[in-house]
Amino acid sequence: MNRRQFLRTTAGFGAIMVSPGVFSVFTSCRGKKSYSFRSYQEESASVPVKIVTPDDGFYIHTFYDVNPFSPGGGLLAVTRLPFQKRRPEYGDTADVCIIDLENQTIETVYSTKGWGFQLGANLNWGPTDRYLYTNDIIGNEAVCVRIDLETKETTAFSGPKYHLSPDGNHAIGFPLDLINVTQKGYGVPQFRKLEKISGAPDDEGLWETNLQTNDKSLLVSLKDAAEHASDKNYLEGGNFYFFHSKYNPQGTRILQVLRCLFPDNSDKEGWNPMLFVFNNDGSDIHEAVSREHWGYGGNHPNWHPDGRHIIMNLRPKWLGEDKMRFCMFHNSGKDFRIIDSRHLGSGHPSVDPDTKYLISDCYQHEPMAKDNGHVPIRFIHLETGDELELCSVFTDLDVETSTLRVDPHPAWDGNYKRVCFNGAPDGKRQVFVADLESVL
Repeated sequence: MNRRQFLRTTAGFGAIMVSPGVFSVFTSCRGKKSYSFRSYQEESASVPVKIVTPDDGFYIHTFYDVNPFSPGGGLLAVTRLPFQKRRPEYGDTADVCIIDLENQTIETVYSTKGWGFQLGANLNWGPTDRYLYTNDIIGNEAVCVRIDLETKETTAFSGPKYHLSPDGNHAIGFPLDLINVTQKGYGVPQFRKLEKISGAPDDEGLWETNLQTNDKSLLVSLKDAAEHASDKNYLEGGNFYFFHSKYNPQGTRILQVLRCLFPDNSDKEGWNPMLFVFNNDGSDIHEAVSREHWGYGGNHPNWHPDGRHIIMNLRPKWLGEDKMRFCMFHNSGKDFRIIDSRHLGSGHPSVDPDTKYLISDCYQHEPMAKDNGHVPIRFIHLETGDELELCSVFTDLDVETSTLRVDPHPAWDGNYKRVCFNGAPDGKRQVFVADLESVL
């Protein structure tokens, strides 16, 4: 074996090239540790809630639109962070952990330096309980890594992963260090000199990696997306970056957030976000939310389970509404409506397949937040308009920057009967699971 065929991952593990661009990573796994889940707010919670992470570190799940429960429902994927009150630097290692929800055990199955405070190690399940996907930095690239939970074999691929296709065959992602230009915490710590983007280049954008062949290709360039923006005159002279990328549950369509930053000497400020949608082969690109409409206020676009509609917080001033609302629209941008005008939008909303129930959280600056540093886990019955606070969780850590904040990011399980979320009871990041059976 020559030296070019052997690398050290940034977590210090050996990586052997088994085919062009594919590395088999040798990592040490820790044995399963038994512990007991802890009941949470037994007297005040509306449903049974458990703290499912042990009190030996700082834990988070991935994101509100990524199911942390395994396809079989019995396992939970979480990231154990090495610390919680300073910015991560290149060289800091986080652990990928699997929780057995029936037997109440936890096992560390991988360690990575490809992580951030908002998505953790960006853990995505494949279509079965066997494979879990994360990111790492190997050969001076942030790339997708597959963990075989049966054999413990770990394979690194050639491209980055922001999201995994539902069939487990493809990973898509904007370079995970370039994400840091517009917002840190969603990619990886900076590991190389950052070359900022100028304009909307045709050789950078959303990369797709075929995990069967390891072929990496540019699926949609920044130029492709920017050319479909409705506000080209305003955006002229800006520098474009992709941010959030997400397959629909059927794997047929992809939503993509595009941001535009202007030079320091410009009078135009902010992210100037827009939402685009296209087919999984990169065709049929169209703008679903314009810079103008998003600019009134909004955040967190997410696929409806039907794969056709999008759920999002927006302040639809073009409809005469001046408050943040939970909104829903077809991915073409048509058929826009406020889901329920009886409730203010907040946090990270998602709905069940029948659009009968909505879950969300809120930020500390939103009106639902409590004076004691807690925020509610909101559960809204959309047919009756009734809102239930499942419980409240402390999130107001004393941290130096909003990048380090704790967001609950409530996420449904595959059967829409449980919700997983983050919190920091006693000031320590932990992961919770609420059982919704009694309120459905």
